[in-house]
Amino acid sequence: MPPRTRNRHLDIETPEGPGRFWIADADTPAALLIMGHGAGGGVDAVDLSVLASRLPDHGVTVARFEQPWRLAGKKVASPPPRLDTAWNAAVPSLLTELPGLPYYFGGRSAGARVACRTAPGFPDVRGVVCCAFPLHPPGRPDRSRAAELLGAALPRLVVQGERDSFGTAEELGDLVAPGDTVSIVAVPGADHSMKTAKSAPISPAQVRDLITDAVLGFVAE
Repeated sequence: MPPRTRNRHLDIETPEGPGRFWIADADTPAALLIMGHGAGGGVDAVDLSVLASRLPDHGVTVARFEQPWRLAGKKVASPPPRLDTAWNAAVPSLLTELPGLPYYFGGRSAGARVACRTAPGFPDVRGVVCCAFPLHPPGRPDRSRAAELLGAALPRLVVQGERDSFGTAEELGDLVAPGDTVSIVAVPGADHSMKTAKSAPISPAQVRDLITDAVLGFVAE
């Protein structure tokens, strides 16, 4: 096996075409966080990037999966079943590359949905990290995806903007029943992209710190 270095990549063949893991290795890894990107962007989204850049310093290796549609340069994301197929095919190869680590699924937006839907098929998953979970399309609360989030019978962390048009932190909090293993962390003033206005109560740097601390606390439990 070649020496592990930060931000190396691992190409994986899937039934949907080639996918790619971007791996940020911890020097002394104690856990593995596997994250997927959204439908409107790639692995360089602010939340995914900050986790990949900071968590390895705390013993967490972060692997961001670039879906085949994105790697092929397509502009439109594949339908959810095809996203799940690619993820399910790619993860075992990653676990072979990084054996023995307790691992967590996660993602932002559509990637968070993939993580929630597929986690029950991997009995060793410790939990699911959701950044900007798309509870519903903007302006369409009647088209709820709550069942995907609540149906994963695992500890779940949701880091959600207070101004997210796909579902606010408050909306998500209202869905969580007593006893549910779902933790909601609100990002003050943040939208679906985790961006804040100048008038927001916290700065972009504080947003990045909040995301880091929330996820690190979850995977370190």
